[in-house]
Amino acid sequence: MARCWLVKSEPDCYSFDQLVADGRTAWEGVRNYQARNYMRDDMRVGDLVLYYHSSTAIPAVVGLATVASEAYPDPTQFDPANEYYDPKATAAAPRWFLVDLAPVRPLERPVTLEEMRTDPRLESMQLLARGNRLSVMPVESEHAKLIEELAAA
Repeated sequence: MARCWLVKSEPDCYSFDQLVADGRTAWEGVRNYQARNYMRDDMRVGDLVLYYHSSTAIPAVVGLATVASEAYPDPTQFDPANEYYDPKATAAAPRWFLVDLAPVRPLERPVTLEEMRTDPRLESMQLLARGNRLSVMPVESEHAKLIEELAAA
């Protein structure tokens, strides 16, 4: 059974429009163990992904994507010139993993963080939990459907 996920990206770093233009991307540079574990252990090809623009004037879910690969070692961990280099990672024992994402479609309109916070049907959504800073997190399928409905309204 396909699961649902939310990934966060700053639009000036890597926007949903850029994902659409690229057609596919490696979701590299995640350096949080819980987010890594979701990608490495739980994400599967075909899972739905809500693409969320964070650290912007109006944070919002702006598009839908899909998990397009099984997890594999994040190559940035091995490159000393890369900002995501990890000197403790080796090819034999990688520490960081990623999945590829592919765009499905932009939402009809963004569903803002404020809109999600004020909808009682979304109150248990992990994104809305106090102190939540994860860049990759699971989403209940009911919450994902509701966000799609809100975007279409």
